[in-house]
Amino acid sequence: MDLCHVPAAREKGWYLALMAPNVKGPNYAWLDPSRLYCHPQGLQDCVADLLQPFQGDAIDMVAGIDAMGFILGAAAAATLQKGFLAIRKAGHLCVQTVAQPYSDYSGREKVMEVRTDAISPGLRILLVDQWVETGGTMRAAIELVERLGGVVAGVAAICMENSEGGKWIQERYKCSHCVPPRLQPHFDQHHLSWD
Repeated sequence: MDLCHVPAAREKGWYLALMAPNVKGPNYAWLDPSRLYCHPQGLQDCVADLLQPFQGDAIDMVAGIDAMGFILGAAAAATLQKGFLAIRKAGHLCVQTVAQPYSDYSGREKVMEVRTDAISPGLRILLVDQWVETGGTMRAAIELVERLGGVVAGVAAICMENSEGGKWIQERYKCSHCVPPRLQPHFDQHHLSWD
């Protein structure tokens, strides 16, 4: 899809066709959503779709997960007129932090951290990431927020796969994603054709 083209009918998820498949091999995610962020209307509609289920909900802050969650998280925070908190990979913050180990979608062991002075008890936080595949990264972010006394107001991502970890999150938290039900099985199987 052309980065300047805006379809006449913009149903939920129309912008998913802007994403590109992996051409670099197994060390990369199977699909790259970053092209979607280059399309002004696509990005706006994606953020609107992510936030729609949370309209009227009490949200005090938006937190985005390093690194691609920063883009959607900051856009969501700006739309909601709320502050933005970066949940970082370990070693990038020069302030007091709390850390949480996790396994990412590729099975690699990692550690993420968040500053300790941004979350006060009872603060309601919307967690945003680009993708929830196995759920390990998002679950670590949830644990960080809750360990500091924050409340997870919701979880939002372009796609939440129906993996064991994805289901665990969806069973316990209010969630939002952009994949229409008819396309969900394709995303879960990591096979998608736009033809």
